[in-house]
Amino acid sequence: MGPSGGGKSTLLNILSGRIKLHSGIITYNDQPFTKSLKKRIGLVMQDDVVFPHLTVNETLTYAALLRLPNTLTTQQKKERASNVISELGLERCQNTLIGGKFVRGVSCGERKRVCIGNEILLNPSLLFLDEPTSGLDSTTALRIVQMLRDIAKGGKTVVTTIHQPSSRLFSEFDKLILLGRGSSLYSGKASEAMPYFSSIGCSPLIAMNPAEFLIDLANGNINDKTFPSKIEANLLPGSQSYQNGGPSPSDVHEYLVEAYEARGAKTEKRNVLKPVVVEGGMEMQEKLNCRESETTWCEQFSILLRRGLKERRHEYFSCIRVTQVISTAIIIGLLWCRSDASTAERLQDQAGLLFFISVFWGFFPLFTAIFTFPQERAMLSKERSVDMYKLSAYFLARNTSDLPLDLILPVMFLVIVYLMVGLRPNFAAFSLTMLTVFLSIIASQGLGLVLGAAFLDVKKATTLASVVVMTFMLSGGYFVQHVPYFMTWVRYISFNYHSYRLLLKIQFNCSDSGPCDSPFIRELRLDQGGLEVGALVAMIVGYRLLAYLFLRRMKLQTVA
Repeated sequence: MGPSGGGKSTLLNILSGRIKLHSGIITYNDQPFTKSLKKRIGLVMQDDVVFPHLTVNETLTYAALLRLPNTLTTQQKKERASNVISELGLERCQNTLIGGKFVRGVSCGERKRVCIGNEILLNPSLLFLDEPTSGLDSTTALRIVQMLRDIAKGGKTVVTTIHQPSSRLFSEFDKLILLGRGSSLYSGKASEAMPYFSSIGCSPLIAMNPAEFLIDLANGNINDKTFPSKIEANLLPGSQSYQNGGPSPSDVHEYLVEAYEARGAKTEKRNVLKPVVVEGGMEMQEKLNCRESETTWCEQFSILLRRGLKERRHEYFSCIRVTQVISTAIIIGLLWCRSDASTAERLQDQAGLLFFISVFWGFFPLFTAIFTFPQERAMLSKERSVDMYKLSAYFLARNTSDLPLDLILPVMFLVIVYLMVGLRPNFAAFSLTMLTVFLSIIASQGLGLVLGAAFLDVKKATTLASVVVMTFMLSGGYFVQHVPYFMTWVRYISFNYHSYRLLLKIQFNCSDSGPCDSPFIRELRLDQGGLEVGALVAMIVGYRLLAYLFLRRMKLQTVA
């Protein structure tokens, strides 16, 4: 316990292995911290990082399938998730969405219990929690703490940070470490904290919540409290504290640290240095050192693919998104209604339509993909920090789950456009047009993923994307035919340019007479389209490889 900035979260992150130490050593039962030991430790972070569109049961089931060892069958893993749901009292809401800021779901207390359930699935020996009662009302907070006490009674060690608990919450804790400015001010039984501070001359003058009294002391606030007069006698004449007529928070902090080191630290160190008798002896040690078999890469990919499809189906088929695509298609159909390529002017109109299609299905997915990794950064860091899955399995599953979802809306769009506009009315032309649009979507998505992974900041990524969008559109082959030599390279990295040329080739097939005789078409020098297809495929692969490399860098910076 301690005030904000006292070092509570930092201490938990160090003990749980989330922060690398450059000096010092951490031991558990006199054994050094190892990766296998890390699997016996659970950490519940302060923020509730969960997918909002999954239900409670789905969230814990997917976590069980990914985290539990391969020695258990799929059915046994699902049963373990059901047991945790019952243990945490979540049966009533197990089929309810988790929810979030814009999605209605379970209550804050139930969401916190789901996060705790994610960690106790592995039956850890040691459970860390960073301010589990933050943002909860007093009654809900008490239920959470009582649930943690029940877990502790079951044979686990539960260590939690807490900011300023109520008196009822404070009475639930067995032991207390009081931190202030990164230093220990007290360590021992929670029930003996008040007698200890009374013994060093610090007592409340009015009736106070013990936790409030301790936090005030840790902050250096001695109002309404007795304090040893000798500390004032030690103030140097002329010092700021002396002129203010009383000890400053720094003086109070220094006194409390010295008192703790003189009275409490020696006893605590003796207790720490006592040899720990671990039940089971070597058998227990073998269990700690045993590296349990993990899920295979293919299993991780399959589970993440199913989870991704369930989580993002709401996003892809939201009313706003569907309305946007359908209304755009109808507007296009009305503007280009029954157009044809019988004259040069009409051919120019249809070329404008094809260019708009290449632009719309190039930049619409790009700006959507930019949000992918910035939004999932917290979840990715959390799950990767406990080695839940390989980064490559996550990345491939994330991209694969987008493919079927990305195909549905463009099909709806092109069906409406084809019915209302006079494009080539045969199935082969429609299929090739759909394939071209699909290649453009995947390529532009790859660029969006690169920008999102590179910055992990939506504002910076969209700012750069707007410049790229403008450059690709202007060099796409519709506005400018004769680009200066020193700028021609822009065309070859523009997916708009390649998709536009493919759409022209499909609609104005040079094996037919008519459109190919137009000076506009002859000027474009359309070939068989192999170069354009190859360029789009190269972008699809290259952009995603670059995004993966950026994600690996993000992992090292945020998790290591």
